[in-house]
Amino acid sequence: MRLQGNKILITGATSGIGEALLNKFLLLDNQIIALGRNAEKLKNLAERDKRIIPFSCDISKADELDKLILFLEQNHADTNILVNNAGIQYNYHFAEEPQLLGKIEQEINVNILAPIKLIALMLPMLKANKNAAIVNVSSGLGLSPKKQAPVYCGTKAGIHIFSKALRYQLKHPKVFEIIPPLVDTQMTAGRGKGKITPEQLVDEFITAFRKDKFEVNIGKVKLLKFINRLSPALADSIMKKGGEK
Repeated sequence: MRLQGNKILITGATSGIGEALLNKFLLLDNQIIALGRNAEKLKNLAERDKRIIPFSCDISKADELDKLILFLEQNHADTNILVNNAGIQYNYHFAEEPQLLGKIEQEINVNILAPIKLIALMLPMLKANKNAAIVNVSSGLGLSPKKQAPVYCGTKAGIHIFSKALRYQLKHPKVFEIIPPLVDTQMTAGRGKGKITPEQLVDEFITAFRKDKFEVNIGKVKLLKFINRLSPALADSIMKKGGEK
């Protein structure tokens, strides 16, 4: 992949992994269409750098996705890279959570339905542009789950398998997947130990992205996949209580 001179749409761009990706791609001289739900944070990002194009959007809502696609078609048809980064994780027990249905719906909508819909809507645009790519952010928890977040783990497993199957279908755009370990973000505050920073994740991803390495196992995920090959039961045992205090 060519790392400069791209126009890149990043979901969840105002914090965590998304913001770290935004900052890195700016350093590499790209334009960024930054998506998020917090208009104030988007405004602050755009004031930092004229190459940032803010767009307030709740990707879990179909009407807002339609508005986004219209905006892109009319103003940014040269967008050639899509990064599906936005995600949400709730930790709860199915038998004890009073707001169960709402949390299930939100996790599924944001984590798996929205990325798939966004890819479907943007695919004609991506196919029309050179150096095009789709980058999906999954999780090591999609390989071996933890008991506290069954829906989140299920959605990330879905994105992992979807990314692999989509890669079988598409040669252009290229389909990448980032598989992170525990990353020090607002979403993981108070959970687990041994976290890496978003910047560490991004540096490792960019190295793989440049070399067209499509499935990017970050940090400890490499070890997890090795253990999983030798003993899936051991990998599951290690990850089962992830994030518990």
